[in-house]
Amino acid sequence: MSLISMEFLLFVLLAAAGYYLIPSKYQWMWLLAFSYIYYISGGFRVTCFLIFTTVSTYLAGVWMEKVPEGVQDKKEEKKRKKQILAGTLVLNFGVLGVLKYTNFVIGTVNSISGGDFEPLQLLLPLGISFYTFQSMGYILDIYWGRSQAEHNLFRFALFVSFFPQILQGPIGRFGSLGKQLYASHSFEIDRLERGFLRILWGYFKKMVIADNAVIFVNAIFDHPDIYDGLGLVGVLAYSVQLYCDFSGGMDVVIGIADLFGIRLDENFKRPYFAVSITDFWHRWHITLGTWMKDYVFYPVSLSGWMKSFSKFAKKSFGKQIGRTLPICVANLIVFLVVGVWHGAAWKFIVYGFYNGLIIAFSGLMAPSYRKWKKALHISDDSKGFYLFQMFRTFVLVNISWYFDRAGDVKTAFLMMKNTLTKFDLRQILEPGIEIGEASGTAYTMIALAVILGGCVLLFFVSVLQENGKDLTAIFARQNWLVKAVVYACLILLLPMLGQPSGEAGGFIYAQF
Repeated sequence: MSLISMEFLLFVLLAAAGYYLIPSKYQWMWLLAFSYIYYISGGFRVTCFLIFTTVSTYLAGVWMEKVPEGVQDKKEEKKRKKQILAGTLVLNFGVLGVLKYTNFVIGTVNSISGGDFEPLQLLLPLGISFYTFQSMGYILDIYWGRSQAEHNLFRFALFVSFFPQILQGPIGRFGSLGKQLYASHSFEIDRLERGFLRILWGYFKKMVIADNAVIFVNAIFDHPDIYDGLGLVGVLAYSVQLYCDFSGGMDVVIGIADLFGIRLDENFKRPYFAVSITDFWHRWHITLGTWMKDYVFYPVSLSGWMKSFSKFAKKSFGKQIGRTLPICVANLIVFLVVGVWHGAAWKFIVYGFYNGLIIAFSGLMAPSYRKWKKALHISDDSKGFYLFQMFRTFVLVNISWYFDRAGDVKTAFLMMKNTLTKFDLRQILEPGIEIGEASGTAYTMIALAVILGGCVLLFFVSVLQENGKDLTAIFARQNWLVKAVVYACLILLLPMLGQPSGEAGGFIYAQF
């Protein structure tokens, strides 16, 4: 059930209406029922994997919490908890790994050995990366004493399966999301208004901007030999498509959750205003970044082998580098995991390594950067320097998008080379980007105008938000006529300017 289908909108309307009509103590059960109806609509077999993750994690959490009752020694308690944790992580990440990466391993073995092993026909449940990470975050929080186990299986099942977020996040934490899911919520028109506006804005970003950008992305990246002079156009279009698709999806998800009185974590904070790759990842897919920080970066940084490496680095390279180098290694590990999380292909591993390498290099070079800025009399408060940093970061990010979208690593490097050596903007009009039934120069120009107009509006809104303007609160204070006009404009623009050719599918990250 696609998030952009009329079927899904009717499903949400029915869920929200019933939610406020039933007694409040049953509201969480209503959400659980609708969450499973939604997921089962994608196939019963894939639902079995969701149930497996839910039940195994629930039992592990309850079991871990009961460990102190059966032991007297703290060391024995820690050992048993670690065994439960390890078993749960291996089971659930093992399922994710087998389903998502087995064929990647088979393909790699074939390419290295010249073998001819056939890929396996494996199911890939929708949203498995998201609900697995969310569930494993829960069990790690119990292990570290940050959270208590939920003893009601069905309540925990709602935390894992909450239907607005299960396919593409954001990745929630039990400590904040669980309380909201189980609490009673009364009908509030202001909250419904806020949610409705957020949903419409998300659909605008997805259907008007992203879905028009995708026609250029698909044409250029899928046919780099034909459009060899348009690599720069392709990567810029992908930059627009990916951001508007993913952040638009988050707007829809967060807006729907708002209808039920549930505030999900924000997943984007105007990432193209970032001044470094580190800053970019603090603004892009925020919940994945914080998950990696809390559950990968800190455990790796504080591990015994990393402490030993730190001592070795200080002894070999001096205190400054010795302190920084272990952090750089931890960041490389984190971003290799991020790359693998994005997909089962070498291009995603290169994508992750590229980001980790830049962050590691920046960390090592930080003292030199400070000296250079001082010598050149460059102030961090300078607007010119801020714009330079923003542009530099945007360029570095777009280089990474070549790996993310190209068919493979070789194609990514070829397109980067062509961007520098064969730039030819005339290819966009001769004979025009093919767009199914609607094709040719005239339609190409219309699509470009729609993308540009949408980006100008998005940029204007983003600048206001970056400067601390709460546009939702400002909108809420307007009279009914202004609100009606805004709603009407957004609703009418979706079918008028949305991409009609069938090139665009659902939200990109709903496939994870």
